[in-house]
Amino acid sequence: MSQNGKDQPGILIVDDEPIVRSILERVLSAEFTVTGASSPSEALAYLDDGKRYCAAICDLEMPEMSGVELLRQIRERDPGIPVIILTGNGSLESAMAVMAHGGFRYLTKPFEEQDVLDAVRAASAVRQMDVLRRRAIEVCDAGGWRATVGRELDQHFDEAIENLFLVYQPIVDGKTGEIFGFEALVRSRGPELTNPGLLFGAAERLGRVKDIGREVRRQVARQSHLAPQASTLFVNLHALDLADEELYAKSAPLTRISENVVLEITERMSLDSVDDLTGRNHRLRDLGYRVAIDDLGAGYAGLTSFSELTPEVVKLDMSLIRDIDSSSRKQSIVSSLLTVCLRDLDTRVVCEGVETESERETLVRLGADLLQGYLLGRPAQEFSHP
Repeated sequence: MSQNGKDQPGILIVDDEPIVRSILERVLSAEFTVTGASSPSEALAYLDDGKRYCAAICDLEMPEMSGVELLRQIRERDPGIPVIILTGNGSLESAMAVMAHGGFRYLTKPFEEQDVLDAVRAASAVRQMDVLRRRAIEVCDAGGWRATVGRELDQHFDEAIENLFLVYQPIVDGKTGEIFGFEALVRSRGPELTNPGLLFGAAERLGRVKDIGREVRRQVARQSHLAPQASTLFVNLHALDLADEELYAKSAPLTRISENVVLEITERMSLDSVDDLTGRNHRLRDLGYRVAIDDLGAGYAGLTSFSELTPEVVKLDMSLIRDIDSSSRKQSIVSSLLTVCLRDLDTRVVCEGVETESERETLVRLGADLLQGYLLGRPAQEFSHP
């Protein structure tokens, strides 16, 4: 174990190859306190003894048990821990298995040290934000933050909804550069909950997610005539929106333009909480909607939803797109995903987070279908394209 101070977040490394553990410890020990385990049983013993970590890195293939089984057992003991899987024999099937069991990242060996460091930093940030959020809720529930937190949060939320507005970011055809559609993104001029993350966090806490969803769908329907002809509108759905019966009403504002709408399902909360997900999915298709899954490649969200929702569109997370021009590994992963989705599954793919011309050129060379990012247009209240 690296001794770098008690304040450093801890990382658990599980790999039966000593040289790999040594390399990972060298890469991570400047920023993290590293605990190495040479076997799954050793790693699980640490967790059974009450030790907690901000992230774990596990090999996929080990004699005692597979990394997928270890991932499952780790998350049984500590559901909130992000787990990064390393493998020397990467495949789409094993990647989907890892993500289906809650894996945070899937990296192949030989790995680039910066990729591992970036993945662990991201995992640590997610873990710490989750801890801070739970502590804040505990303090609020105990009355230690504000005695009137419930009433004041309701008031702030009402103000945010009253001042809610949408901006639209273009999605373009990778080959022609022509507009394919626009993603509607939530913003608010309310004095407190201006950040979308804070807004949805408050909505979840107050049980008012459907209030945001209904207002967003109402505004998209009202503004849709301003969009370029034949363009597709991407509208985000929180998992809890799927339980709102108004979404399925033939008289609902968005239903009248459903054939021009892709409902982009995000997993801020698990889809496991949605009753009759398959039936609701069929109802949306019957109304004319298409469905998209967000953030494929960022974690378990996209992959666990794939078989249940059979999406017409998937969106590749920007972590796969950033600096893809200089990473042969990312190019290989994205190329494989494009091939499987476009050729085998007949599913369109949006590559998110395109910020440089080199990234765009690389994606087009790989056969990218649709592109989205600041290079191609920033979110704006008008339907615009540079």
